[in-house]
This record gives sequence, C-alpha cells and structure tokens, in this order.
Amino acid sequence: MKRRVAGTKLFSLGSLLLLAVGASACATVRPGPDGSADGASPVRQTTGSSDHDLRYGTPNGAWTSTYAAPIAAPTLIRGATVMTAAGETIEDGDVLFEGGKIIAVGRGLDAPPGSEVVDAAGRYVTPGLIDTHSHMGDYPDPGVAAHSDGNEATDPTTPEVWAEHSVWPQDPSFARALAGGVTTVQVLPGSANLIGGRGVTLKMVPSTSVQGMMFPDAPMAVKMACGENPKRVYRNRGPSTRMGNVAGYREAFIRAVDYRRRWDEWLDGNRKDDPPSRDLGLETLAEVLRGELLLHIHCYRADELVQMINLAREFGFHIRSFHHVVEAYKVRDLLAADSIGASVWYNWWGFKMEAFDGIPENLALLTEAGVPAILHTDDDMGVQLMNQDAARAMYAGREAGIEITRDQALRWITATPAWALGIDDRTGTLEAGKNADVVIWSGDPFSVYTKADRVYIDGVLRFDRARVDEKPRSDFELEILPDRAAPEAVNR
Repeated sequence: MKRRVAGTKLFSLGSLLLLAVGASACATVRPGPDGSADGASPVRQTTGSSDHDLRYGTPNGAWTSTYAAPIAAPTLIRGATVMTAAGETIEDGDVLFEGGKIIAVGRGLDAPPGSEVVDAAGRYVTPGLIDTHSHMGDYPDPGVAAHSDGNEATDPTTPEVWAEHSVWPQDPSFARALAGGVTTVQVLPGSANLIGGRGVTLKMVPSTSVQGMMFPDAPMAVKMACGENPKRVYRNRGPSTRMGNVAGYREAFIRAVDYRRRWDEWLDGNRKDDPPSRDLGLETLAEVLRGELLLHIHCYRADELVQMINLAREFGFHIRSFHHVVEAYKVRDLLAADSIGASVWYNWWGFKMEAFDGIPENLALLTEAGVPAILHTDDDMGVQLMNQDAARAMYAGREAGIEITRDQALRWITATPAWALGIDDRTGTLEAGKNADVVIWSGDPFSVYTKADRVYIDGVLRFDRARVDEKPRSDFELEILPDRAAPEAVNR
C-alpha cells in the first residue's frame, strides 16, 4: 500500500563515476533460524552470455547497476558511542574507514596519513538505516497523477514489470530520507495486484538514472499482495474475494511451473533446437521457483499469512518477508519456524478492516519469538523518523514486560533489513570489511531530539547538517534562473 502524507522534501544531482560491475554467481539461500543466511544470497547477474539463461538473469549485462563510489579520503570518527548493531556498543569508540570499507572499529585507533579526523565526542555512531518497503521514485513528490507510476493496475498479475523502470531519480524524497540517516531502501511496486512485479534496492546517492543508484549485485525481489487491495481494485472483473485471490496466485504459478520445465529441459539439453519463447512475467515467477529472487508479500491478517505459507509449500518456494503484517504476533511461531521475516510498522493500524488488530508490541513479540523482525515505513515522511519509531517500539515492548535491548532495536532498522534484502554480507552493521555506511547522530539515536549530523555511504560524506549550502537538492527543486525564466507559462 502507499500512504501519502503532505510535506516538503529534497535531493541533488551530482557527478557520479559510472562503472559497470562485474559478474556474480547466483545461489539459492534458505535463511537460518536466527535470521542469518546459511549461504550466499541470490544476486542480480551483471553480465550475460549469448544465451538467454534465465536461471542467471538477463543477458548481455542489461539493466545492471552503474553505481561506483567516488574516491574519498580515509576517515576516522573518534570518541563516539559506537552502536555496531552486531551485539556490541563501544563507549568512547572509534570507526575507521577507507576505500569505501570499514577498516576497524574499537578504541584508540590511529588515523592513516591524509585522514579526515572527526571529533564525535558526546555523539553516537550507527550503521546507515535501511527501509525494506518504499515507493520513493515510483510515487515521487510532488504527488500528482502524472508521477503515479507505482502500480501497473491493468491486470491482477503483472510479474513482468520492474519497479526500477518507474523510478524518477529526481524525487526530492530520496534526500529527505538521507537526512534522516537512511542509506538504503527497497523500492517495490504497489499493492494493487496479486503479483505486482520486481523490486529494486537503491542507495541514497545522486544520479541521473536509476542504474546509478542501484546497490551493485543486490538480489532482485518480487512483490505480491494479499487481501483487500487486489479485491478492491479488481472487484468488477475479478478477483473480488480472498478465495479468488488465492486461485489467482495458484493459476499463475501453475503456468510458471510449466514454463520453468520447458526452459530447464532446453538449458540442460543439447540446445540444438531453438529456445522456448520468453515471457517476462513467467520468467519472473520461474526465478521465484528456482530461489533466485527474494519474495516479499504485502499481507495483514494472520489467517492470510498462513494461506501464503501454504502457497509457498505447494510450489516449493520460500518467502523472505511479509510486509505490514499487523497480526504477525498471532503466528510468530510459524514465522520463526520457517525463518520468514516480518517487516512491520511500529503502530500504524486501524485504517481498514484487515489492519484492525495491530498492536505496538508487535516487533517486540516477534523478536522474543526469534522471528527476523524489521521496522519498515512504506512512507516518504515516515522514512525520515525510523530511529524514533524503533525507540517507540522498544519501549512498547519493555512496558509489556519484554526486555528488548538497544542493540535489538537498532537491528530492526539496520542488520535485519539488510538480511531481508540479501545484502547483510556488505552492510547493516559496523564491522571490519563491511561497506562504510555510517551515521553520526547528534545524540542518542533513540531520542526524539536527536538528528543525523553526518551520513556516509561507502565512506563518502553524502549529508552534513552543518554545511547548509551543500545539502542535497534535486534538479526539480532548483530555481529557474531569472534571465532564463519564460515571460509567461507555456503548455507543452
């Protein structure tokens, strides 16, 4: 779903080194019970052969990330309270990063020659925040009909569409998120359809194209939706009931099973005959069946969550995370048993019938049960306040007698969402070897009075609250030069 809230926003287009990334192998992953992966996550293939080998993505290097971090000087953040999101908080701690990677985290670190040394005494440092559910760029600001590109609401199943092909990089919301300490988001299609299409993981960096924002080699995702939204959108043509929804999923995957079989026979055979015809929608679903795409499902009610788990069992695929699921606490044992994540709000509920049983203790109960628990926003305003929502959810749990630690609460918006997106080997915690996605906060990140002072992505300072004149702004927000302004409005 997409929540629209009025407000002002920001971003800046800057020069960016464009560099195609190299190839990476794909691998099916089944997450461990603690939310950690027991193998490499499936990744977007970045180069291709002459064959349309659907098991390894699109051919010829098409639709791949062109992002490369600019070269930045080594940086030592000194004297902060360092919350690693890896189980350790270091008082009077240091973080050293160089070449886009964290070199060391500890106390008394030495700065290499030529380093920028940042005195962070009295401040806090965390990993960059990650939102698993966003529509920024697809539903950009200003929120006018001409910019409404998040739902291909022309058919109940549209697995052929990719959210990245709608992203408008000039959306002012991207920089607003950056100013809130957010370094990575997953942009998904909307929830009008049973199968909405593929999602994309983006870095909050300026670019003239979505490819320049794409997290290199991040796994691709697929978005599905349960319940009221598909029923409402297609009530005059079907499906108009929940049983119609489930029938629609099953019919789509039955076709995908046959499509996968025909392609596998050709790929595993002598390939002398012409390959089967490509079908973009069935290709996406076949890759879900193969475990090459991470599946995220918009779902609210506990009973529907169980129906979707049964669907996954019927066709042999795994659900990475349910989104919005306000009733997740009712079936937290099932989620924990299948290592399925739950991406939820702190306390947004009651706006429609299927959202009526939400409780603020949801995240705490999920964490207590061993579910990979994630705080998401689904909102271009809420994404600016993820740290505050995590704090509220932590205290709601504690008031209910569930002892949620500060590290666990931080992991709701850093390490566990990184796992859900299949990028936890590179970001989400402050550990040597990880990407230098780092936030310096003015104070305790769980305080309503705290703001992000500095935000680094891959070791590059992308936001500095102290340098007002250099804050990011999108081209869309820049003023027209007075001598270039047209004397009167012209319709084009």
